[in-house]
Amino acid sequence: MFDPQSRYYTIETATHVAEDGGEVAYKRRRFLPRADELTVVAEITLTQGDRLDLLAARLLGDPEQSWRICDANAFLNPLELAAEPGRVVLVAAPQLPGR
Repeated sequence: MFDPQSRYYTIETATHVAEDGGEVAYKRRRFLPRADELTVVAEITLTQGDRLDLLAARLLGDPEQSWRICDANAFLNPLELAAEPGRVVLVAAPQLPGR
């Protein structure tokens, strides 16, 4: 259902059975990992115009991995970390499946 690089890849897939008998597959809720369980690979001081997708592309090689920056800083909404010059943000390494 999701690419192996997706934050949802390791989340359990469940099935909802509707009243008409139709089934809908969905992913269970994803909780933010505990910050002390993540391996920090970089600390970046934001400058004017920085965007999480551009940082992820530069540091992780994939702009769609910007969620790793959100996880490392305990933010659900990437806009909460956007372009605040001088702010130091952490970048987390990928977690092993099942963690």
